Amino acid sequence: MGKLIDKAKGNLNEAAGKLKQHSADPATCDEGQAQELKGKAQQLKGQVKGLLGDDI
Repeated sequence: MGKLIDKAKGNLNEAAGKLKQHSADPATCDEGQAQELKGKAQQLKGQVKGLLGDDI
């Protein structure tokens, strides 16, 4: 179950990050890039949990 939550959080963070990257404010754009990377990391964590059986 934890893998699904991590993947969902990752998808949401990645989508929010992509939206922020379209901002005219450079700081918000940078924040969006960081949030997108965070989302990708969360998705990877969910995939690893799936392979290892949520033992992490």
